[in-house]
Amino acid sequence: MRRKLAAGNWKMNGTASALSELAELARQLGPDDAETVICPPFTLLFAACEKMRGTAVAIGAQDCHAAPSGAYTGDISAEMIADTGASYVIVGHSERRDAHAETDSDVADKTRAVWRAELTAILCIGESGADREADRTLPIIQEQLTGSVPDGATGTNLVIAYEPVWAIGTGKVPTLSQIVEAHDFIRAQLISRFGKTEGDAIRLLYGGSVKPGNAAEIFTAENVDGALVGGASLKAADFAPIIKALSQA
Repeated sequence: MRRKLAAGNWKMNGTASALSELAELARQLGPDDAETVICPPFTLLFAACEKMRGTAVAIGAQDCHAAPSGAYTGDISAEMIADTGASYVIVGHSERRDAHAETDSDVADKTRAVWRAELTAILCIGESGADREADRTLPIIQEQLTGSVPDGATGTNLVIAYEPVWAIGTGKVPTLSQIVEAHDFIRAQLISRFGKTEGDAIRLLYGGSVKPGNAAEIFTAENVDGALVGGASLKAADFAPIIKALSQA
């Protein structure tokens, strides 16, 4: 049985005052709720890990460099992230693929770095609006899985987040049948490559304009094991109902 996972991506939002939202979120979660991870900006990693010590909320980072150290001004290694106490790292988010021109090969290298530091990668894939219109969703997913996911993936070291690019922050959400089709396809691809045991163990998240009002329906899909949530994860009042809906799915 795959444990449900709710992951919050704060993106470039949050200063020290935002840590109070973490405390409030932790206060609202019980032992039977889904696993929860918040990925704040790098500046808050140490403080967030310390504040969430002993609670049900884990902390992750939003990116990492592929190298363990070196002359890479402005970058941060997976080992540095592990040193903060964080346990997850998001890699391959569409905003990184687009604005920073990250390729599938780059994402695979970062994923290996996350594993090297004994952390869990939340690896993002998803098609653009043009790809969806051209009926290329599944070929794009297959291409990204093949190029971005290194050998050695397990249910412990990898989470896949399917985020249709056209749904991120737009308020647009695929139909439930479209979400089911994508997640079922991803599951089949993982089983084909890594075998039934590991392919079935890797958790699949949906991301893209997930809100309290639509979460319950999305979580009815068999291969949706949770969500990667952006803006709605910034406030405990918004994120907690999503986590509760997931916990009850």
